[in-house]
Amino acid sequence: MQQLEIGGRTFRDIDSYNCAKRDYAKIEDIKTSLDMTDIASVRDTLSQIEHRSVRFESLLGDDFIEELEDCLKALERDEAYALENSDKNTKGRRRQQKSIEHGERNKKDAKRGTDKDKNRDRHHVEDELLDIEVRKIIKRKEIRRKLMIAALSVVFIGSMGYLIFYFSMYYKNGMEYESLSKLIDDTPKETEYKVNIVKEELDTPPVLAKYETLYQKNRKIVGWLKVDGTNIDYPVMQTVNNEYYLDHNFNQEYDKNGSLFLDKDCDAAHPNDNMIIYGHHMKSGKMFGQLNYYAREDFFKEHPSFVFDTIYEEGVYDVMYVFRSKIYNEDEVVFKYYKFLDATSEAEFESNMNEMDAISLYDTGVRAKYGDKLITLSTCDNSESNGRFVVVAKKVK
Repeated sequence: MQQLEIGGRTFRDIDSYNCAKRDYAKIEDIKTSLDMTDIASVRDTLSQIEHRSVRFESLLGDDFIEELEDCLKALERDEAYALENSDKNTKGRRRQQKSIEHGERNKKDAKRGTDKDKNRDRHHVEDELLDIEVRKIIKRKEIRRKLMIAALSVVFIGSMGYLIFYFSMYYKNGMEYESLSKLIDDTPKETEYKVNIVKEELDTPPVLAKYETLYQKNRKIVGWLKVDGTNIDYPVMQTVNNEYYLDHNFNQEYDKNGSLFLDKDCDAAHPNDNMIIYGHHMKSGKMFGQLNYYAREDFFKEHPSFVFDTIYEEGVYDVMYVFRSKIYNEDEVVFKYYKFLDATSEAEFESNMNEMDAISLYDTGVRAKYGDKLITLSTCDNSESNGRFVVVAKKVK
């Protein structure tokens, strides 16, 4: 099978590759005149794309749009931060000026006080100075006491704040994903939304009507995964790297739970032989925290199948293999399940099946042949360093 690569993307036919090649040249031309540090320049480029002054024909266009959107967000944060610091510096200078003026007044008052003291009795002056020193000592002790109370209060408030934040985020995430699932509309519609920017020139399938609302909220969604008997009922995201959704949720907010995400080299519109979905194994049970239920054969027998829809096509998958593996060094000659996306021949496909069958925890009785479409669910496993727990399934409908 011919592999055509450009711009960090792999294309499976010459027409898609040629579309991507034209997009690549167009993007490079835009970048020569685009200042990625100028917020106005980035906004203008995005506006041209939005109003179809600039059009793309492939996923490279989506990648470039995402890069511009991320850059714009970073520039807007920097701009807001600079304005905030400017306000703080202005207030600081005002406070400094007031402090200087106050000091000058104190000096003048002290001078006037000194002139008056010359007419007082020497013993009276000494008593007054002693009284001032005593008050200073008392004041210093009072300040230290207040600082200690303040420090302990900060520690207490911080601890309580963290606990409140943790539990609120846990509850919020649960509610958010529950509300997102309600946006899936199974009601048949007459029209469907096209993902491709230039729909006349691409063969990208239309988005299923049931996922239109979710796609409008976040264009990075590529599907939805649901495994009965677990908490796994989440959208599946994809971006140009395998890092962003490790700590961001559907709303693109920081979230230590992250999101389920499709490997960056997979194509949901034109599925690979094997599509890999990653997710954190959270102790709370979130994301893939309950995927290891499949380590028990009795759980598999009760739940032999699960549902994974891309936004273009619905799908039901039968579980084939369940095994533990790890992330190996590049130079280690060993089966690496995370490298298997496409097989160039029937022999290569069978070889991968045999490798997974050999390490599977039990025999499911399900087998695949060359041409079948597979899905791999991968999460962390603490049984060894860099360990992974993996479930592989075959699409049956």
